[in-house]
Amino acid sequence: MAHFVLVHGSCLGAWIWRDVVQTLGEMGHTAQAIDLPSHGGETTPVNDVTLDLYAAAINRVTDADAILVGHSAGGYAITAAAERNPDRIERLVYLCAYIPEHGKSLIHLKREAEEQPLDDALDIAADRKSFRFRPDRIDALMCHDCPRGTFDTAVHLMGWQAIAPQATALTLTHASRDIPKTAIVCANDRVIPPDHQRLMARDIEHVVEMQTGHSPFFADPAGLAAHLAQIADVT
Repeated sequence: MAHFVLVHGSCLGAWIWRDVVQTLGEMGHTAQAIDLPSHGGETTPVNDVTLDLYAAAINRVTDADAILVGHSAGGYAITAAAERNPDRIERLVYLCAYIPEHGKSLIHLKREAEEQPLDDALDIAADRKSFRFRPDRIDALMCHDCPRGTFDTAVHLMGWQAIAPQATALTLTHASRDIPKTAIVCANDRVIPPDHQRLMARDIEHVVEMQTGHSPFFADPAGLAAHLAQIADVT
């Protein structure tokens, strides 16, 4: 039996993992989905959020031999947590995620992609310290292959995302580098281009692909849970 800590990406929350948590439980595993600071039910003001706060929030709930799963921008959060507390982490799983490179921020990595599908998809706060997905773009970008009604739920629950954590470069050491890693590439992703995902995963020893868009937890939660269970067996 494996234990998973599930970490969401930009503008999302623990709510995205509901069906995956349930399915993993039915498979005999345990899983905990968390709200990062300022997301979901967590009440930290968005302008106070840092990458360090993300890492601390993850490490507070991470017990021994946990598998950390980071979706999208959550790839940076789980790596930051691993840098600070590697001994409790069995494996890092990057789910259609930004996979950190030494000395680079998430924003830096995003700008390296040949395609920029989010250029006209975000509203930036007046103080330029946070952003959110434009409601009229959420369906096409994130819910295009999801069950009916997914957009109606997402548009009400998605919130603002602090820019500071995504503008913070990570210094990578053996603390995180020595932890086994898996990348799950989503081949129909409209948020992070699949080719960019594959490029970021070029040094990952274990890479699998799903035929979904950027929200595999909605589009194919059973398939995602099955991949995670297989990853636990690899571990």
